[in-house]
Amino acid sequence: MSNYEMIFKLALACILGGLIGLERESLNRPAGLRTYTLVCVGSTLAMIVSIDIYLLYHHTVQADPGRIAAQVISGIGFLGAGTIMREGATVRGLTTAAGLWVVACIGLAVGAGLYLPAVVTTLLILFVLIYFVKFEQVVTGLREYKGMVILVEDGPGQVGNIGSILGEMGVLIKNIQLSRTETEDLEVELLLELPTGISINEVIDELSAIKGLRSIDRLN
Repeated sequence: MSNYEMIFKLALACILGGLIGLERESLNRPAGLRTYTLVCVGSTLAMIVSIDIYLLYHHTVQADPGRIAAQVISGIGFLGAGTIMREGATVRGLTTAAGLWVVACIGLAVGAGLYLPAVVTTLLILFVLIYFVKFEQVVTGLREYKGMVILVEDGPGQVGNIGSILGEMGVLIKNIQLSRTETEDLEVELLLELPTGISINEVIDELSAIKGLRSIDRLN
């Protein structure tokens, strides 16, 4: 592999990774322009090293040209895990982590000389990140979210009972917060996603059968 070819691969990886990183940076995500660019360039370098080592030693030893590059796929998981944050029952950063993984794959493709797949993948990822957001907003706009606060006698399995009733109705718990009142009761604040055909009044009626229930209040 010539020096010019290696420089071209690294420069292309810098551009492709930077394009995706720029979109992430514009949304103030945990990993932005520099992170995505570094991941893409680093993955490309790993593939270049793998190929060069194979070309140098394949006559004398059995060398696997993908062995070093393969470690990028598993290693990027540690970096992606650092972008995932948990807020209550909500998990944030999965898209950023997935973006880092696919950018690493783009870098490997560039390093292997698969320029067309790398460029097409970059364009597809940009299309997904930019335009699927609008589609996602339309879909999520059709969902109905309701909040409620349930006050129950504190005891074993109370939260599990609530979850079982909601699960049987097909109601999703999007967020949950637990706290203990001055009277040692358990206060459960829920954000629920209601399926089509289920009203909040029906949910309240079902939850009213919970043993030790003190009160149920709607938040919206």
